[in-house]
Amino acid sequence: MSNPSPSPGSCRFADYFVLAGIDTDSGLEPDELSGENFDQSPLRRTFKSKVLAHYPQNVEYNPFDQDAVNMLCMPKGLSFKTQAENRDPLFHAFLITREDGSRTYGFVLTFYEEVTCRQICSAMQTLYQMHNVEQCSSVYASSSCSMDSLASSIDEGDSSSQVKMQRYNSYDIGRDTLYVSKCICLITPLPFVQACRKFLRQLHKAVSSQQTPPLPLESYIHNILYEVPLPPPGRSLKFSGVYGPIICQRPGPTELPLFDFPLREVFELLGLENLVQLFTCVLLEMQILLYSQDYQRLMTVAEGITALLFPFQWQHVYVPILPASLLHFLDAPVPYLMGLQSKEPNDRSKLELAQEANLCFVDIDNHFIDLPEDFPQFPNKLEFIQEISEVLLQFGIPPEGNLHCSESATQLQNLVLDELVHDKKNGNLTSTTINMYELLKGNETLARLQALAKRTGVSVEKMEIAAPLEKERDTRCQCSEEELRDYKLAVQLREVFAKRFTQMFADYEAFVIQPAQDMESWLTNREQMQNFDKASFLSDQPEPYLPFLSHFIETQMFATFIDNKIVSLWEEKDPLLRVFDSRIEKMKIYNVRVPTIRTSNYQKCTILKEAAQAIEQRLVKIDHTAIHPHLLDMKIGQGKYEQGFFPKLQADVLATGPTNNNRWANRGATAQRRKDRLRQHSEHLALDNDLKEKYMQEARSLGKSLRQPKLSDLSPAVIAQTNWKFVEGLLKECRIKTKRMLVEKMGHEAVELGHGEANITGLEENTLIASLCDLLERIWSHGLLIKQGKSALWSHLVHYQECEEKREGILDIPVGTGSERRKSESGLILPSLKVSLIHDMRHVQQMSEIKTDVGRARAWIRLSLEKKVLSQQLKQLMFNQSLIKKLYKRYAFLRCEEEKEQFLYHLLSLNAVDYFCFTSVFTTIMIPYRAVIIPIKKLSNSITTSNPWISVSGELGGTGVMQVPKNLLEMTFECQNLGKLTTVQIGHDNSGLLAKWLVDCVMVRNEITGHTYRFPCGRWLGKGVDDGSLERILVGELLVVEDDLSKQCRTPPQLRSPTVARRLSITSLGSRTGKPNAGQIQEGIGESINNIVKHFHKPEKERGSLTILLCGEYGLVSALEQVFHHGFKSVRLFQKNVFIWDFLEKAVTYFETAEEEESQVNLLDGKRCSETSRSLCQYVNAINTAPRNIGKDGKLQLLVCLGARDHLLHQWIPLLAECPVISRMYEDCALLRDRATVNTLIRVLQTLHDFNITLETSLVKGIDV
Repeated sequence: MSNPSPSPGSCRFADYFVLAGIDTDSGLEPDELSGENFDQSPLRRTFKSKVLAHYPQNVEYNPFDQDAVNMLCMPKGLSFKTQAENRDPLFHAFLITREDGSRTYGFVLTFYEEVTCRQICSAMQTLYQMHNVEQCSSVYASSSCSMDSLASSIDEGDSSSQVKMQRYNSYDIGRDTLYVSKCICLITPLPFVQACRKFLRQLHKAVSSQQTPPLPLESYIHNILYEVPLPPPGRSLKFSGVYGPIICQRPGPTELPLFDFPLREVFELLGLENLVQLFTCVLLEMQILLYSQDYQRLMTVAEGITALLFPFQWQHVYVPILPASLLHFLDAPVPYLMGLQSKEPNDRSKLELAQEANLCFVDIDNHFIDLPEDFPQFPNKLEFIQEISEVLLQFGIPPEGNLHCSESATQLQNLVLDELVHDKKNGNLTSTTINMYELLKGNETLARLQALAKRTGVSVEKMEIAAPLEKERDTRCQCSEEELRDYKLAVQLREVFAKRFTQMFADYEAFVIQPAQDMESWLTNREQMQNFDKASFLSDQPEPYLPFLSHFIETQMFATFIDNKIVSLWEEKDPLLRVFDSRIEKMKIYNVRVPTIRTSNYQKCTILKEAAQAIEQRLVKIDHTAIHPHLLDMKIGQGKYEQGFFPKLQADVLATGPTNNNRWANRGATAQRRKDRLRQHSEHLALDNDLKEKYMQEARSLGKSLRQPKLSDLSPAVIAQTNWKFVEGLLKECRIKTKRMLVEKMGHEAVELGHGEANITGLEENTLIASLCDLLERIWSHGLLIKQGKSALWSHLVHYQECEEKREGILDIPVGTGSERRKSESGLILPSLKVSLIHDMRHVQQMSEIKTDVGRARAWIRLSLEKKVLSQQLKQLMFNQSLIKKLYKRYAFLRCEEEKEQFLYHLLSLNAVDYFCFTSVFTTIMIPYRAVIIPIKKLSNSITTSNPWISVSGELGGTGVMQVPKNLLEMTFECQNLGKLTTVQIGHDNSGLLAKWLVDCVMVRNEITGHTYRFPCGRWLGKGVDDGSLERILVGELLVVEDDLSKQCRTPPQLRSPTVARRLSITSLGSRTGKPNAGQIQEGIGESINNIVKHFHKPEKERGSLTILLCGEYGLVSALEQVFHHGFKSVRLFQKNVFIWDFLEKAVTYFETAEEEESQVNLLDGKRCSETSRSLCQYVNAINTAPRNIGKDGKLQLLVCLGARDHLLHQWIPLLAECPVISRMYEDCALLRDRATVNTLIRVLQTLHDFNITLETSLVKGIDV
């Protein structure tokens, strides 16, 4: 929406001239919609204004909207002043966005005229008398304390100042002269700000000046309405004002779009750092509220920031000047960019806003910006700011901003030559304000050179430096030097911003998913289709860009940009897209990047000089000159005026244009109209048929009426309809977001099961969840009456908490329906976990890391989503009817019963997938855990006499060894968030008579999220039993609880999110009863290695636990154990089992003996074999001598893990296969005795060479190799 283009059929510079002010026939009418306080004095109140006249009456392609124009010409209505107050004329611009997205611009000059109507003056006098009576009565009614405080606030000795104040803020019909505001306005199809400002100021000067203008005012107005054309693209135009020529220029088809507002002011008002932050918020489509006493500042900042978005366009509500009658629109639960006039310099505290969680508040006058929490920074922000600073300094503008840029700018100009290196290759221009001649004229070195030249007889007449090139340029340039500098500065700044997007999206076209159907079918199915491969695009970007880009590609402006790219297959390209694509092509030609390698290296803009020269050339050489104003066929007596009063214009001469003087309009008019139609067509502002209009508008926004409030109708019915559309839009947005989250997450889980390719990353998932948090905040802010803090959702939760605690008592919160009771085969019960909304709130409130209400609300949403109770708990919140009625207006979303039910249904669908969005984000918080050890009572003692201990490890850390209380099987502990739990080490000291212990499993539960992990064991702990292990490392799996709620909301078991064991399942090894055959074992090895390879091909932050892939039920250790067990002679020798570790120890003994006898040469390749055998012996001996009480199977597991870490497995396997010990301990059919199988195994294991395998500390504790 930031691309200005004329309406179809528009070829005139201006469509309307408007005069607005007081209607003497209707008198003083209070402007009730403005929301002013009638306790104020009458001079401070606002009254209804009216459009007094507009010429012509109507333009076919741009119908005149009288209410909207009146409201935006005088947003606060009429203003009255006396002769004691400042009455300087003020200029401001506005725009009206039509329902189809096209724009009309207005430029207003507001001035004050003396009130000559006696009835108006008398009415003002009467209002003051009534006001004084009310003030006196309120004073007498106040307490003596109030009187004392009032008296103390006035300096008793300064009675004259009190009199002055009363005089300033009062009106006496016999003493004072009353003035009222009036405005003149031009309505134009394109934003030629400077030209319109000059024309209106000259017009006003003609009225206020003592000398009469050369021609009647009607001549100048008729001229600009009918005889001044729009300049063609890439051309400049000169036309005549009352006192001098006026210049305007229009960019060419390959340049950045027209922008005529002073961008310099935007940087001076905000400062560079603030502006870049605001720019980032706009790109991420947050709610933006601009705040200033000056309407023109609001408009300049709004238009400036949207112009910098090229090639993207703001797609949501855009009202740079919000009339007082539309203040209710600030409650809109959608992204918006609005400007609000402040009544006083520092009245921010009086402004109550329903939605602040995602609001960027910009106080322009006070150089202040209040940013939302936790939003990503713009890529290469520091280098970006540095490059912009260089451009600003060249023009003498301090990057930190300056409301009154004067002395500081002058000082900075003197530093430009020292601070900046003018690299011609980068196209950087030196400051036009630095006079090089003046700098060098007094230089001593130059003077000595000139003197030396004279002494040697060299003529120096021609050595003078051509001083004032600037002045030569000024004489040729048709505008002032200041205007030229502003133009050049603006285009250079815009080019720097545009270069950022050209670099970031240089290869975007490769990720656009081209449709296979025709345009009508594509438009019909637009909502169900993915047009951009987001996951592949993000994987191709430099990592520092990802936090910003993952959010940005989810915005409406990016979706519209991609839509325009696809629509260009059937229609002419959107103008912005055409310019952007051409720049990318040009960049690729110059850079020749083959192959394309994405880096985060910052590239400066190199076309600054060319961009500035293009504008300068148009302003130096004027392409077109419009017809000069001339006398019109006016009635006798018309054209006279009284100084200080804008005259009543002769309507008949301004109603229509000339009939025979339209050569400029006819010349090429057909081609121009065709171009305009095509341009509008490509912008989707005038689509061919109703179907295209319907689907494209729906695809781009929540609805046409939400993009721009209609100013012409503010009846209660229309306001109610607008709010209803908000409710429908929020529900639709909820459906789209939850569907996207569900589909993407299920698609990712399908990948884990081996289907297709990943289409969601952890970063993207986090972005989607953050987007859901934003949506919930906007829903809870809609129609809000009472709020505490910035977060509407958290405010509601706190109110609910207070109500519940009063009703039931603080300590008697009931256990929710989602409480869990877990029971093992042994009958031991894991105590139930309290699950309730209040309980979860308390967990969040205890998190000292979170400092704000917005942060607490987001943490609560993430926790509820992870626990799969978000829909359930929001239902409790939303159906507390008494609280809802107390907090919300009738039209609020939360009071629409049917929509609430649908909303909860959409959220309920998220229970079908597993999220760890709380655990993975709040990594530093302290979390309570509960652990239960479950023995097998039938075969062993339930309680051991020894001293048991456990150590719990997760993806984020471990607890270290914790002693389990004696004679207890349960313990609780608190530690920093461990993340997803991966392993538990369990052991004891083998003391006492009943030391041997058969453990079924260990259960560990996160007491905040309720996630319960089962760590299966099924082995003995004790000397002289099983493999003699006193400690074991157990690998866990997350348990899935089936209760009534989950059965209703979850997917069927075969479609459920897989557990860890299923995720790593090797189908061929699924049977525990029968021994696997050779083929199944080889397949298992391949799949375990493949899982490790896939693990390392994921982004580092999304890889999960490698321990599970190594030591899990179907991990690498398990697969290699199957290889070693195949054909193994495991008969009992003297009633003792023979383990694989026994074979390894015998092999090590053989290698050590063979090395001593130096007989290895006969075995394999001498030296190489010696190094391999030494490494095997070293590792086995280190494990045997380690101060740990692990059994033989545990030692084998440790050896495999260490061999994988140090890439030695592929060397050890052939060594063991050739060892003579193998013939005594393995059958002839064993896999290790088959050369082909061993070679295959070596090749498979060699694939691990490319990866840096890091083992958990719990695995290698006490091993020093």
